[in-house]
Amino acid sequence: MDMQNKIALVTAAASGAGRAGAFILAREGAAVAVVDQNEPGVKAVAEEIRKRGGRALALAGDLRNDAFSREIVAATVKEFGRLDSVWNHLGIPGPSVIDDLDGWDLSIDLNLRSQLVTTHAALRDVPALLTTDRIVRAGRVTRKALVEWFGIAEPRLALCALNPHAGEQGLFGDEEARVMAPAVESLGITGPLPADTVFVRAMKGEFDAVLAPYHDVGMTAIKVAAFGRGVNITLGLPFVRTSPDHGTAFDIAGTGVADAGSMREALLLAVSLAAQRQRSTVNGQR
Repeated sequence: MDMQNKIALVTAAASGAGRAGAFILAREGAAVAVVDQNEPGVKAVAEEIRKRGGRALALAGDLRNDAFSREIVAATVKEFGRLDSVWNHLGIPGPSVIDDLDGWDLSIDLNLRSQLVTTHAALRDVPALLTTDRIVRAGRVTRKALVEWFGIAEPRLALCALNPHAGEQGLFGDEEARVMAPAVESLGITGPLPADTVFVRAMKGEFDAVLAPYHDVGMTAIKVAAFGRGVNITLGLPFVRTSPDHGTAFDIAGTGVADAGSMREALLLAVSLAAQRQRSTVNGQR
């Protein structure tokens, strides 16, 4: 991974994967802005990077605060002159990694074959967050991943509706006609289709992936279909990144009762995707 002279922002950077990621980015040549609620912890990470000869900026605060989420971008740009990538491990209601600032609010997490157009946001906020452009960008990211990482030459995508019965011709909302239909036309995909049937059709093989308008409609379908075996894949990275499709479960850590099934699946899928990605590179798809 060549990050020489790149500028990266890493969230949840005081410990765990965020801390490790910050050190890796710095080692590979990036200047790193590290963010966490734990002020002593994030300052220690920044100081360690500097001791190793790197450049670092420590930013402490709560990423659930939208204003702070934007302040850290401004602070990073002020310190280093620009921002090339954001590595989100926790807290920002949106992506896990972003190619550019225009993509700040775009989810690019592919949960098995359910792509979330919006992620961690209150349900009351979803209609405003759900734009035609956001859906189109999510669809393009998903299609590209299915071609390059899953080896599906012509991916068949469907868009899940926001409202019951896909709005029932406007009786239950106009988002399907006003926001979703233009995205469907732009992408050349199927939909918007009612949430209570589109995932069943996908499981029967009619679609390769479903674009879900908000977190719970996509994740509920995945976890009902494959609880304990689901895998989260982060797109937009120059390497394969997978993770178990569940939380940390600190309440049962060390008790010996945790189910490692999703972790095993994540490792197996990472190997498979890396091999497919290599084949795509050899065949000139990348």
